[in-house]
Amino acid sequence: MALPKRRHSQTRGRKRRTHYKVNNPAVSICTNCNASVLPHRVCTVCGFYRGKKIIDVSSV
Repeated sequence: MALPKRRHSQTRGRKRRTHYKVNNPAVSICTNCNASVLPHRVCTVCGFYRGKKIIDVSSV
């Protein structure tokens, strides 16, 4: 295995790691109840998806 001949500086290592960050999840708005919902998921508040009732939330 290859090993570095000289030590890399802290700045050089940190410059390489600048893109290692967590992105915020995308959030959509439910068209039925205006709750925050992950895109392409059934709304957990009202049970609607794309204007149609998919699940009955009152029994859950």
